[in-house]
Amino acid sequence: MLQSIFSASAVYISTSIDYLFILLIIFSQSHTKKGLRQIYWGQYLGTGILVMVSLFAAYVLNFIPQDWIIGLLGLIPIYLGIRVAVTGEEEEEEEVAEKLEARGTSRLFWTVSLITIASGGDNLGIYIPYFASLSVSEIIIALVVFVISIALLCFISYKLAKISFVSTTLEKYERVIVPIVFIGLGVFIMVENDTLRTLLNWIN
Repeated sequence: MLQSIFSASAVYISTSIDYLFILLIIFSQSHTKKGLRQIYWGQYLGTGILVMVSLFAAYVLNFIPQDWIIGLLGLIPIYLGIRVAVTGEEEEEEEVAEKLEARGTSRLFWTVSLITIASGGDNLGIYIPYFASLSVSEIIIALVVFVISIALLCFISYKLAKISFVSTTLEKYERVIVPIVFIGLGVFIMVENDTLRTLLNWIN
């Protein structure tokens, strides 16, 4: 059991380090309890989808997707980064947010979920063979470890975001930092998975 806990912890930590900085930025922009809950649940949903897809691929399809296909998820943070750079905090964006909230849909919740899925898309290449090697009891242990680890990751990111120097810097330069981080993340995902090279080869 201890071995299963350690291996699950190692897998989650090694594939989720990049979430720390992303969550730090998102937490620095949220100042309400409702916003904090949306970030937590968004992280849980995004990671949950990655895990479910991994389990489905490992046990139902017995399929590990090609890296370049996974890399297409990098388009999501690129789009979000461009949107932030272009629209910023304009009134139009606030009106859209109000309409979404009026319909019971949280923009922040879905944004965090999408970013989690996109930045963790390359994790599927690790999650799928990892889960495929586990028994049912080991999978349950791994899922419990993941649930606890997500809470710890969000808590650490939240605490770091509340450090005065960090929060002040992020708030002052968020219009520059957020697009750079999101677009950079998307490009990194696509380059790391050879998506750009594959698409260029198709064009040529």
